[in-house]
Amino acid sequence: MKSRIAFYFSSLVTILITTTMIFVSHGSNETDYQALLQFKSMITNDPLSSWNTSFHFCDWRGVSCGKRHRRVTSLSLNSRGLQGSLSPHVGNLSFLRQLDLMNNSFQGTIPNELSRLSRLNFLYLGINKFEGVIPTNLSHCSNIERLSLASNKLVGSIPKELGFLSKLTAISVQDNNLTGGLSSFLGNITSIKVFSARNNPLGGSIPETLGHWKSLTEFYCGGCNLYGNIPHSIFNLSLLTRFSLARNQLTGDLPSAIGEMLPNLELLQLSRNLLTGPLSPSISNMSNLTFLEVNNNNFSGKLTTDFGKLKNIYFLSLAFNSFRSGEADSMKFLDTLGNCTRLELLRLDNCKFQGVLPTTIGNLSDQLGLLNLEGNYLYGNLPSSIGNLVGLETLVLARNGFTGKIPSTFGKLQKLQIVDLSRNQFLGPIPDAIGNLSLLITLDISFNRLESHIPSSIGNCHQLSELYLNDNKINGKIPIQLVQLSTLSIALILSRNNLSGSLPIEVGKLTMLTSLDLSDNNLSGDIPSSLGSCTSLVFFSLKGNLFQGTIPSSLSSMRGASKLDLSHNNLSGQIPRFLEGFILLEYVNLSFNDLEGEVPVIGVFANSSAFSILGNTKLCGGLAELGLPKCNKMNRNHKKRFPLFIILLIPIASTFSIVLCFVYVWCKKKKDQPCQSSPEAQSNMQVLSYSQLLKATNGFSKDNLIGEGGFSSVYKGTTDHDDKFVAVKVLRLQTRGAHKSFIAECEAWRNIRHRNLLKIINICSSVDFQGNEFKALVYEFMPNGSLHDWLHSSATKSRLNLLQRINILIDVASALDYLHNHCLPTIVHCDLKPSNILLDHEMVAHVGDFGLAKFLGTNSNQNSTSGIRGTIGYAPPEYGIGNEMTSSGDVYSFGILLLETMTGKRPTDNTFNEGLNIHKFAYMALPDHVTDVIDHDLLNFLQEDVIDTKCTLKNAKNIEECLSSTIKIGVSCSMDSPSQRMKIEKVVNELRHILDMLLNM
Repeated sequence: MKSRIAFYFSSLVTILITTTMIFVSHGSNETDYQALLQFKSMITNDPLSSWNTSFHFCDWRGVSCGKRHRRVTSLSLNSRGLQGSLSPHVGNLSFLRQLDLMNNSFQGTIPNELSRLSRLNFLYLGINKFEGVIPTNLSHCSNIERLSLASNKLVGSIPKELGFLSKLTAISVQDNNLTGGLSSFLGNITSIKVFSARNNPLGGSIPETLGHWKSLTEFYCGGCNLYGNIPHSIFNLSLLTRFSLARNQLTGDLPSAIGEMLPNLELLQLSRNLLTGPLSPSISNMSNLTFLEVNNNNFSGKLTTDFGKLKNIYFLSLAFNSFRSGEADSMKFLDTLGNCTRLELLRLDNCKFQGVLPTTIGNLSDQLGLLNLEGNYLYGNLPSSIGNLVGLETLVLARNGFTGKIPSTFGKLQKLQIVDLSRNQFLGPIPDAIGNLSLLITLDISFNRLESHIPSSIGNCHQLSELYLNDNKINGKIPIQLVQLSTLSIALILSRNNLSGSLPIEVGKLTMLTSLDLSDNNLSGDIPSSLGSCTSLVFFSLKGNLFQGTIPSSLSSMRGASKLDLSHNNLSGQIPRFLEGFILLEYVNLSFNDLEGEVPVIGVFANSSAFSILGNTKLCGGLAELGLPKCNKMNRNHKKRFPLFIILLIPIASTFSIVLCFVYVWCKKKKDQPCQSSPEAQSNMQVLSYSQLLKATNGFSKDNLIGEGGFSSVYKGTTDHDDKFVAVKVLRLQTRGAHKSFIAECEAWRNIRHRNLLKIINICSSVDFQGNEFKALVYEFMPNGSLHDWLHSSATKSRLNLLQRINILIDVASALDYLHNHCLPTIVHCDLKPSNILLDHEMVAHVGDFGLAKFLGTNSNQNSTSGIRGTIGYAPPEYGIGNEMTSSGDVYSFGILLLETMTGKRPTDNTFNEGLNIHKFAYMALPDHVTDVIDHDLLNFLQEDVIDTKCTLKNAKNIEECLSSTIKIGVSCSMDSPSQRMKIEKVVNELRHILDMLLNM
């Protein structure tokens, strides 16, 4: 009996204990469950649809729980497109060890309640839009090991309280707006291995206490406005592998034994500071060094470093220092560089080196792609051994004192694309071997003492886009082969030489040329009328020659010209009236010719400081301040009677005016007729009239203006019946081509439907309240603006993360694939660029603006806007020479758009000069140096920022591989030859493959 009672009692106790445990467990689980629901409730979009009662919350996407207590231990929602605020209820997840919300769009402040997460090891909030300060009470998370708050909008200082986090191994706060310097208390975190605060306006000096970071391997504080000396204690951190303090105001010398103190360094980046003293020879002891950048400092003295010991170095930049030693062998150190077989870039420009360039220059690595010796005091002959550097793509020797002939061995450098030998004392002829450089893009040999003729072999340089031969002693005729180079698009400058003969009529083939300067030669004959084909010219000068005859009327097509100089010739006839209509013309010089007749008073001639007509004694009229005699009727009209057509025109004009009055009255009656609407619009939205659009846009006010194009202005509007935002594109019908653009766009929208194409709601064709014709297109409003805004606007710049950029590129490529391969007939967009890529509330991309669209294989809209072939920088080169618009042209534009998206640089960026363009800029970085060209903010995904992604080194390399693969697509799409461009359907597949790789890391 007793045993039975004992059994029942034991069972009861067990039941009670179990029940209590279940109750406690459910109670704790309920806390986590409610915290997750509160977290979801503050997400403004809805990517967490799987978070529902169909599954236990431990099985929700991104949620991990412990096996024993079923408590949430990890909330990992990296790169999920989340928008909204971070709920303070996350602080109730008391068992949480990892919180990863990186690469989303969280806004607002970082909740103080995170301090309650005492078990937290990893906190990743980087690449979001968090504002406010870093909570000081994060110091209560005593177990935290990695903290990433990079790429947000945080202000204030780095809390000194972080110094209490004794387990921290990595801190990343770069790319914010933090101030207040680096607190000395941070030195207490002796476990730190990686610290990155670059690109913050921190200010202050580097505290000596950071020398306590004995485990430190990576340190990035570039662009932080730091000043003072680098503490000596920093140089005792012998485990350092990557050390970057570029773009600060640091002063003082480097330790003479720096090579022994930091033997493990792989990257040393101290450029753009105020450092002084010698560059220590002990650097040669950093045997692992691959990247040395110390340019733009005040280092001085003779350079005696034995670079031959740095066998792994590929990037060496010593430019803009003062290594002038007063000795003729200051370039002796070049002998040691012959052992650096991996060297790819060598910048020694503006270092004040002097002496003869040693022949050992030819022993440098055959991998060397860039050699820059500009702005030194080098003299003597250029060694013929330069021809051994067969890997060279860029060679800059400008502003030295080289003499003698340009060696014929130049012809061996067949990879050369940019050559600058300007401002030296080179003698003799331009070598015929220059024609072997078939990849040459830029050639500058200006300001030398070259003689003889321009070799006809230069016509073999089929990639040449700019040529500068000015300020030499070159004679003979301009070779026809030169002016037949249709690739010349930037500049052809032959001024101040002794050229003679006529200007070949083939000059008309330079249809893409921007600057043509033939001034101060001995050219003669008539100005060829074929110059009228050079419609891209902005600067044009024939000054100081012997040209005669009249100014050809064909020049009227050069309407983009801003500066025109035909002075000091023997030109006759009248000043062409077409110059009055050149709205971009800033200055015209027609002085010292033999011109006659009336001087215009319209356009550029309305401002006496914008033109010169001195030395033309037969001119009359014009502005009063010119002091010219008045023109009589004979001078002005050359006839005493009105021409017959004027006489006939008067009654016709009177009759036409009466007709116009009737038309005006009729239009007033029709002014509020409803706009025409597409069938789809009729089913989704009521028909809008002109007055409704006027009201919707607040009278087309500037406050509602959200964009402008060549033919239109776009306004944000609100419809009365449902308060829905729309975008109203109003055509500027007075602009030539606007009508055709409207027709082309209407025709395109009538034939296409795709999720990545902008949705049209209405097409409005009516009259305004003054009886003027009015045309507008009404689109679905895109709340996130254009891709251009996200790439270049200060308000949104740098907020696009890697996954967002890849997704946008996939969206655009998918739209093109639809237009090219799934539409009948095939549609070519013809104006693909970031400003025409609109983003909806979920950051899905929509291609818009079909005003230049062309339908292939039909007679409809074959030339929607005659003479307009896309936008400069995005239009393919074949359009510039008159070729038909094709789908391959869209692929080229997509390639440029892709490269702009990944590099953050416009194709018209000021850095792209001397023959460099965005295609070449990207191509030169492949395959191993793609991170050199990637938009700075995307570098968070590489090994410098392993902390941000919790990547292993392997994953970091995988991300770099993804970046490289993406750039390769852009380069392939933007090839000059249409046949070499990647097919758009392959582009889509390749980009989706890259996206899969990123998502599976």
